[in-house]
Amino acid sequence: MRMRNKPWAMDFLEENNNIVDIDSTYSGRVGAFFDETRPLHIEVGTGMGTFITELAKRHPEINFVGIELDKNVIVRVVEKVIEANLGNVRLVLLDANAIDTYFRNDEVSRIYLNFSDPWPKTRHEKRRLTSSTFLEKYGAILKEEGILQFKTDNRGLFEFSLVSMNTKGMHFHEVQLDLHADEPEDNIRTEYEEKFSAKGNKIYRIRASF
Repeated sequence: MRMRNKPWAMDFLEENNNIVDIDSTYSGRVGAFFDETRPLHIEVGTGMGTFITELAKRHPEINFVGIELDKNVIVRVVEKVIEANLGNVRLVLLDANAIDTYFRNDEVSRIYLNFSDPWPKTRHEKRRLTSSTFLEKYGAILKEEGILQFKTDNRGLFEFSLVSMNTKGMHFHEVQLDLHADEPEDNIRTEYEEKFSAKGNKIYRIRASF
């Protein structure tokens, strides 16, 4: 997600370093970022923060970490966390490539990938968040039987992800070809999801484990 540059973004994030980690201060010890020890779920790519903040409201028994590379985007998520007074959400300004160094092995119970960039050109395949390289990183930090949940409206990325996960020997718990046809109560629509669904696009969802 690209947004207009906010010259004040870094100052704002530094002022709210109790919510967002901008320099990997909590790398390898993310539990210290929270007031209470709870199961840990992470979202890779937060968008505007609707998904992670709503999920945190529904599940106060879980700690959530949102990972986002764009400082202009994460500013809005911080604002939402403050507005809702969510003590179980923390954010990290981080490149997803560093996910397996920021989190410890077997630390995470669930990973959410929502409407990731499809990187449609073949030469960009390794950048896709469900590529073999990224799946290896997720497999390292997920607990045994931890879940990877993936949503997209992009048919090509969906098919690529199915093949990529299958090649890694992942176990599929759910493969939804039209999530909104009979939408489950546990689905939280992201900003992109609302936009794409309104255009008539089908929403695909996969839940799988290693």
